[in-house]
Amino acid sequence: MSLDHIIIQGGIPLKGTVTAAGAKNAALPILASTILGGGECLITNLPQVRDTTTLQTLLGLLGASVKTDEGRVAIDTTALQSTEAPYDLVKTMRASILVLGPLLTRFGEATVSLPGGCAIGLRPVNLHLDGLRQLGASITLEKGYIHAQASKLQGGQITLEIPTVTGTENLMMAACLAEGTTVIDNAAQEPEVVDLASFLVKRGARIAGAGSNRISVEGVRQLHGAEHQVMPDRVEAATYLMAGAITHGDIQVDQCIPQHLEAVSRLLQSCGADISQSHNTIRIKTSSRLHAVDVTTQPYPGFPTDLQAQMMAVMSVAEGKSIIHETIFEGRFLHVPELQRMGAAIEIDGARALVQGASTLTGAPVMASDLRASAGLVLAGLAAEGETRLSRIYHLERGYERMVDKLQGLGAMIQQRAAWA
Repeated sequence: MSLDHIIIQGGIPLKGTVTAAGAKNAALPILASTILGGGECLITNLPQVRDTTTLQTLLGLLGASVKTDEGRVAIDTTALQSTEAPYDLVKTMRASILVLGPLLTRFGEATVSLPGGCAIGLRPVNLHLDGLRQLGASITLEKGYIHAQASKLQGGQITLEIPTVTGTENLMMAACLAEGTTVIDNAAQEPEVVDLASFLVKRGARIAGAGSNRISVEGVRQLHGAEHQVMPDRVEAATYLMAGAITHGDIQVDQCIPQHLEAVSRLLQSCGADISQSHNTIRIKTSSRLHAVDVTTQPYPGFPTDLQAQMMAVMSVAEGKSIIHETIFEGRFLHVPELQRMGAAIEIDGARALVQGASTLTGAPVMASDLRASAGLVLAGLAAEGETRLSRIYHLERGYERMVDKLQGLGAMIQQRAAWA
């Protein structure tokens, strides 16, 4: 775990071009899905972040062959020996729960520690477990571990209480080797779900409806190896667009999919930003202070909860008042006290944050509480007068590839220092 910190001298309009990395939230389920069958899987455009490294380590611990080469990984799970995902690894990343469905459907059993990760809310795994039970699994919880068994999963009808992304992915993977057809209603429609389905289909799975609220999976006997390029990271791309917005800059993001960012683009345009795009680039230009807009987080295609902290930073220096309503995770306002330390005028009212835009923020020592909160604090630091010192940046390293380097390339005065510096 990195104990380094980031130092930012704010107030510089950022300009230039930055390239989006592969999507962490697509790469993680794709990595987990390699468990579903033997044969080599070559995954490219893999983001080099802590979470993908952790999951590769977990796969190796289970007995997979894992060969990495900067942005590429070749995985073969033919000789997988273990069906237990231990606490020491799973505690650092909630997405580790994604190995549950693949292990159970392939081997008939799985033991997975209840996951850890960001302190942004309960994010209960009960929807995963209820869905697996509907496919015939026997599941018990004991001493912090999920124990699942099923001689053979049976296809069935699953209606999710909420359109959980990881729940949809876990159940879709489990259904790939189940007997018969599984239908998942109220499924998550995020592009990352579609990317996972695309990879599974390449491996021989029979999946229809990914990207809609109803996914149908016809079980097959086995899956084979395949090659797949991970989709671009829409959250990272949007974070850099917001860096342009908050610093009154001019930033172009390359190798992204603008259609995935439509909700973000609309919101930034309504604030007064100039947005233009081509088939795989998007550019933002802001020459004056933005004006406040209200924000409500929603499942895709709505505004992502993973961008709420970043947008709150932008609104903290916008002209006027905004209401930010967090509908996905009940604990996702932990960054508010840190923004307040920098002079942001924010009040919490249940699941809403009331933001009165300030003319400027002031640099201060702040501490990250989770992955996306850390990105929001970086954006605030880029806009603030004076020096901002961000600690606990290991959260940031979980999901952003070389953020400091990329921001330096856009002209930011930002550097990472060792804890003792």
